[in-house]
Amino acid sequence: MNGGKAGGVAGSCKLAEDRGRQSGTMVDSQYVLPNDIGIATLDCAEAFQLLSTEERLYAHYLSRACWYGGLVVLLQTSPESPAIYTLISRLFRSQDPSQLGEVARAHGLSEEEYQAFLVYAAAVYANMGNYKSFGDTKFVPNLPKASSTWLEKGRWDGGGAGKSGTCSAEKLKRLVWESQAFKEHPKEMEGLWGSCGEQMFSLEPTQKHLGLCGEGLSTYFSANCSMEDAKLAQEFLDSENISAYNTRLFKTDVNGKASYEVRLASVLSDDSQLDEDMTAKMKCFEFQGHQFTVTRGDYSPLLERVVANLQKAQEHAANLTQEKMLAHYITSFTQGSIKAHKEGSRCWIQDKGPIVESYIGFIESYRDPYGSRGEFEGFVAVVNKAMSAKFARLVGAAERLLKELPWPRAFEKDSFLKPDFTSLDVLTFAGSGIPAGINIPNYDDIRQTDGFKNVSLGNVLAVGCSTQRDKLTFLAEEDKDLYIKWKGPSFEVQVGLHELLGHGSGKLFVQDDKGNCNFDREAVINPETGERVRISSRAEWRVKEMMGSQVLWHGRHPIISEEMLVILPSPRPLPLSPQIRSWYRGGETWDSKFSSVASSYEECRAECVGLYLCLNKEVLGIFDLEGEAAEDVIYINWLNMVRAGLLALEFYTPESRTWRQAHMQARFVILRVLLEAGGGAGVAETHHWCGRQARRCHLAGPRQDCGRGEASLGALPSQAAGGRGGRGPVGGLRGIALPPKPGHHVPTSQVLKSTADVSGGRALYEAYSAVTDDEPQHFLTLRDTVLLRKEARKLFVQANTRLEGQDVVLVQYDSSAAGLVKSFRDRFPKDAEVLEQHLLDLAHADAHYWGS
Repeated sequence: MNGGKAGGVAGSCKLAEDRGRQSGTMVDSQYVLPNDIGIATLDCAEAFQLLSTEERLYAHYLSRACWYGGLVVLLQTSPESPAIYTLISRLFRSQDPSQLGEVARAHGLSEEEYQAFLVYAAAVYANMGNYKSFGDTKFVPNLPKASSTWLEKGRWDGGGAGKSGTCSAEKLKRLVWESQAFKEHPKEMEGLWGSCGEQMFSLEPTQKHLGLCGEGLSTYFSANCSMEDAKLAQEFLDSENISAYNTRLFKTDVNGKASYEVRLASVLSDDSQLDEDMTAKMKCFEFQGHQFTVTRGDYSPLLERVVANLQKAQEHAANLTQEKMLAHYITSFTQGSIKAHKEGSRCWIQDKGPIVESYIGFIESYRDPYGSRGEFEGFVAVVNKAMSAKFARLVGAAERLLKELPWPRAFEKDSFLKPDFTSLDVLTFAGSGIPAGINIPNYDDIRQTDGFKNVSLGNVLAVGCSTQRDKLTFLAEEDKDLYIKWKGPSFEVQVGLHELLGHGSGKLFVQDDKGNCNFDREAVINPETGERVRISSRAEWRVKEMMGSQVLWHGRHPIISEEMLVILPSPRPLPLSPQIRSWYRGGETWDSKFSSVASSYEECRAECVGLYLCLNKEVLGIFDLEGEAAEDVIYINWLNMVRAGLLALEFYTPESRTWRQAHMQARFVILRVLLEAGGGAGVAETHHWCGRQARRCHLAGPRQDCGRGEASLGALPSQAAGGRGGRGPVGGLRGIALPPKPGHHVPTSQVLKSTADVSGGRALYEAYSAVTDDEPQHFLTLRDTVLLRKEARKLFVQANTRLEGQDVVLVQYDSSAAGLVKSFRDRFPKDAEVLEQHLLDLAHADAHYWGS
């Protein structure tokens, strides 16, 4: 899904260096977006036109609710995001991109500089803030900043226009001053620039990435909150059975004593209309010597519009289940009740096979540094019936396929609740980014008892997987054509397996408030690996020694049997007692227990399930793949994962030794596991790139021409990594892997997850997440090369819906930065100024928590 061109990135790099020398300031290419960034339109016109009038009205009002709620993300991202959004929106509401471009060129900005601003504006809209949704890195306008000619009181004399070395940031300021928006509202525009102009370009160390006190910035927490504060708050929330999903945490010192406000997102901001669920929560608590006050009303004016449009959507619901679902959502957003949202989610699961599919709320916790708070997200999509039929067949085979997974039956759900699994064409996806697939809801208790739904976003996959040969990095030349041909189909298979049988598998051991357990404490045994594995009688196997571990082989293919439990020797012995000694209690959840590692650990588990089961002939047949095509899809799926593990280094921050993106950390862990599992193939050669010496790395799959005597990067186990039909010992953070050395007891990632073994799970996962410069891979050195060759992720242009009489029409836009900007300009035609004022007021009210 990467959009930038390798050559273009190099050009952008050199250009930034040249501009930096002229202006006296170097802009780090990590924090800017290239002018040639890939931008794609999410086409849903055909699917939308097939909807009935009632279905189009239902989709329209749900989309409006999503777009209004998506503005919440600006307040969840950074203190300056609302002001930057408002500044950009007012510029382009007064003049469209072409008109503002004429002003820019007339007052000193080159074509390239104005395009850089357009790309920046488009990225702010696409990410709903000035931090990348994928990687949590700040991005700034690709215009180096100097300080030689800033003028007193923000006024512009125009004398420096066009002079060599004139600060590009000053040129951007001049564009604001010369714009129609400034002429119409000079004080407001000057105030907006004053509140965000500096922050727009600032790359102070603590502002480069999202994070907690001292390591980054997060508006989920006041600036003085540390990881210890986040942990204390989670313990409090668990003790009172309050979900963190729709909360933020603000810390103040009262007489030298820390006091905390837990603020819930809701329309209502006082306790005058509390329902039964909220009455016990909205008060002051003493906990471990600290005062916690639970309040509500966060994002109130925005959620009020969400509720209003959900109420309108109710009038066009297709059935009673949808009406009840929306009623619960309305209660949730009005009251601040996660309990009500859970009830709405139960209805959503029960709404089987809708033509218009949607989900909305505080959903994914990837961007919370602690891993518990959900970012607002809402989507509306239309079913793609042809692709959905394949996923329906995969659901039909799920119970058989689950038995293939290598953990004991006791660690799987008591019964598999067959979910809906549909391929959808996205009409609206509001939030900070758009995934390729989704498995929701994320509430553990609902997933255990009611099930879940799977969604594959077909039009996202279609444009995300499109790749041009000259844009491919880190692949052997002989693999590139095959990669281009089969990346889309292989990713389709991987997404299906990842969502349905990755996230959809495994059981959490839970003891409820009454002391009842959902597992037999006396009978369930904590498995040990290192004992002889029971082999299926359906085939004959042989055992082969490899790298100090035992690998089971069937013919030429390394395999993993049904009961083989995990990958790789643990970084430290983890002695286990036979009986289960830990589990989830009371209000504890997977996210609250495993906190900052939970999201990535779970993504790694799901990715491993996908890699493992993509080798299954029944799975490949479901996707109409057989013979050489099936072999190629397996090969490219594994090769793509290994390549992603190397590209993941872009999302690692050496200074803080932290990962900024859950999925990419997971893929690096898989790469580490494969490297440790056995021999590999790869190339590392020295060349010059962007004016400096660097290592150019190609990951080559285990094809016949691998190992041709060149310096090896050790990329992947030769046959194990999916080589043309190979059955691979993928490492497993979801319980898939090579057996360890005899005598070592290694719990699987699924066992660690099931039993709430936080210390064991963290030790295992963090060990494989470590990025060092140790031999033979030298990952820190390789990271420099990856950064030089990095490609920006594509931005997506989404359509708008518009009421015309009693029907709804679809309005689509060009796949360009200007097209993306226009789509947002048209998104709120009647109340844009009011919304922007709400955003500014909400941001200003809390600005003191971040010292601004």
